[in-house]
Amino acid sequence: MLGRILALGVAALLTPMLSAAADNYPSRPIRAIASQGPGGLSDLFMRALGSEIGPALGTSIVVEDRVGAEGTIGAQACAAAAPDGYTICILPGEAVTINPIIQPQSDFDPAKSLVPIARPYYLTQVFAVTAALNVKSFPGLAALAKAKPNALNYMAPSLSKVAFMEEFNKKNGIDIVRVPFKGGGDAVNSMLTGTTQIAIFGIGNLLPYLRDGKIVGLAIDGDKRSPLAPDIPTFKEIGYTEHITPIFFGIYAPTGTPKPIIDKLNRAIVAAESDPDFQKKYLINRGLTPVLETAEQFDKELVADRAEGRAVVRASGLYPNVK
Repeated sequence: MLGRILALGVAALLTPMLSAAADNYPSRPIRAIASQGPGGLSDLFMRALGSEIGPALGTSIVVEDRVGAEGTIGAQACAAAAPDGYTICILPGEAVTINPIIQPQSDFDPAKSLVPIARPYYLTQVFAVTAALNVKSFPGLAALAKAKPNALNYMAPSLSKVAFMEEFNKKNGIDIVRVPFKGGGDAVNSMLTGTTQIAIFGIGNLLPYLRDGKIVGLAIDGDKRSPLAPDIPTFKEIGYTEHITPIFFGIYAPTGTPKPIIDKLNRAIVAAESDPDFQKKYLINRGLTPVLETAEQFDKELVADRAEGRAVVRASGLYPNVK
């Protein structure tokens, strides 16, 4: 009983202190870690978002790219920072839902090391091939891969898309190989130079090249066609009816960051995304679906996302040791 009384007393003392900290926050620039390289969607989005929320908060947002390990390097850098609100990060969903399952680390668990601020968007992904392949369909791609064994490779940032490719290879008796990449800009350059012929990537990265015919889209994820590329069918339309986990990006801070600061950042982000002009220019026109929710809502949904992530890992068959 005495312990509870003391705890309540400490909480009562801390509450006004935390509120005062939020009132005075921010008093210097905020570092925003982006886990994709220059030209990647998260990098571009964070810079656009920073130009909106920085002035609204009375400071500037300095974007720092920390690329590698499918978002884990950026996540670790964010978690290692002081929990004072002056370091935040934008990470792909798999960095906090799937990576910890397939590559557990004793000294880093994003569920414990990072606190959610906001889920700014879901990402529409497109299965695309270089125009030089001269294929317009999955059967055509399979036929080419059979005719030219070990000649084709692909990029995919999400395990659900890797699982799709593994199934596609197995079904057709082919071996299109996955290759590493650093981010959206790297993926685009690799396709344009012909280094990599296939990518399952955010449609916003590839849209200009889809429109000018340098890259051809075979399918997109989601329940309906994208208004940005209405001629590209969905995976379901071409007969792939299994659930494909939607891709999202989240904004986080190191665990221990005061909740009033988390809430202040969330309100600024939601306000920016609620602006119709910002929403159209930086989200919808880039194949991103805006999400307007509180930090608490995002935190709650992450529990379900992690459970679904484990199900995806098991279903992929790529990690038999995961139970």
